[in-house]
Amino acid sequence: MSDADSRDGVAARLLPAVDRIILPGETRLTQAEVAAAAGVDAEYAKRLWRAMGFPDAKDDERIFSEIDVRDLQALRQLTDLGVADLDVALQLARVLGRSMARVADAQVASMRERIEGQLREHGASEAEVAEAVTRVLELLLPTLDQFIVDAWRRHLAAAAKRTIMATSSSDDGHGPALAVGFADLVGFTAISQQLDEHELAKAVGRFEEIAYDTIAEHEGRVVKMIGDEVMFVADDLRAAAEVAVSLTEVYAEDEMLPDVRVGLSYGAAVVRDGDYFGPTVNLASRIVNIAYAGAAVVSEAVYEQLQDDPAFDWKPLRPRRLKGIGPTPLWVMTRAGEAPRSRIPADVKQRIQERRARRLKREEERAGD
Repeated sequence: MSDADSRDGVAARLLPAVDRIILPGETRLTQAEVAAAAGVDAEYAKRLWRAMGFPDAKDDERIFSEIDVRDLQALRQLTDLGVADLDVALQLARVLGRSMARVADAQVASMRERIEGQLREHGASEAEVAEAVTRVLELLLPTLDQFIVDAWRRHLAAAAKRTIMATSSSDDGHGPALAVGFADLVGFTAISQQLDEHELAKAVGRFEEIAYDTIAEHEGRVVKMIGDEVMFVADDLRAAAEVAVSLTEVYAEDEMLPDVRVGLSYGAAVVRDGDYFGPTVNLASRIVNIAYAGAAVVSEAVYEQLQDDPAFDWKPLRPRRLKGIGPTPLWVMTRAGEAPRSRIPADVKQRIQERRARRLKREEERAGD
């Protein structure tokens, strides 16, 4: 029997078992039958299903259960009560689907990695590894279910409290100012070319671990990880400043990773689907691109608000012309009494020197004209 035949046999045996173990209820309904039972239009049901990140089911495919009927009915009740219209329901479905997809992928991947590492040492086959993962999922499902619900409720409470505080502190109708920061690893693209897949995954995992731990410790919130970059926000500017400085310190002390550079701005931002947009976000993103290794560079608004804070020292930079923004005053922020930390990789230093040489050459040519 070929490897392909073996894999096909494993899939044929385990795929139905996964549905039986993980999906609640007996899967005996088509998508059209679910929509009819929930009292919603079939196209409405399809759009919600796609928003969750799933393709349309075939007309005769019976992969749905009474649980799906219940969920559709709950969404219909929200629209019937005027709490949400179709656009809002689709938006929530997209956010939920995207978030849950990441959670599910992370759970299965981490579980498989650990189980595979243990079983391969004893000569286990691919089929045995797949079956072991399926069994562990079945055992852990009740615990994972409760953990996800509990985590969601705590985050829901925190979000509701932030909304209440924002409403009570806003006088202009545009919401309170927010600190937005980006931190990225310096020279990581070059370093990643020298790592194998396991080492790269370990480095990225270490970067995320430090980012989440440091940002949460100082009362910030991670918005998203973007490869070798993290975006964070904080309602309190001083907390955000502490995050920015602490990130440069913690990564400088880590032996596995290079330094980070941090850009921090302060102002109004548009919040949508758990993400942040607007000029304040754009400014922070532009700042981090011109910051040097081990430095926290901040906007004028940050400096104006915190310049008298004894916890920080400031070094003005020459105004930089940021893309799409124009000349922008900037400051390097450090902890009081400490100089900026910097371990600039050789290739980064070389690029800086080359850019400086090209700029001087252009200036000389203009002067000669």
